[in-house]
Amino acid sequence: MIIKILGTGCPKCKKLEENARTAVAELGIEASFEKVTDLDKIMDYGVMMTPGLVIDEKVVASGKLLTAVEIKSFIQKGV
Repeated sequence: MIIKILGTGCPKCKKLEENARTAVAELGIEASFEKVTDLDKIMDYGVMMTPGLVIDEKVVASGKLLTAVEIKSFIQKGV
């Protein structure tokens, strides 16, 4: 599983990454994390507001800080 955090490094972006790492740890699964900070690449995903969360190349949220519980739900549903 590849999880990407889309954003320029703002506090919400950092918290989203922290929540995603917590969700993965609580589920006991393996995932790699990538930070996408280039605005052109972020816009390639159709994300106009950060932070954004991409799981296995599917955008699951943008402009919203998801909780670890919400992220776990997306992962468990198989996105």
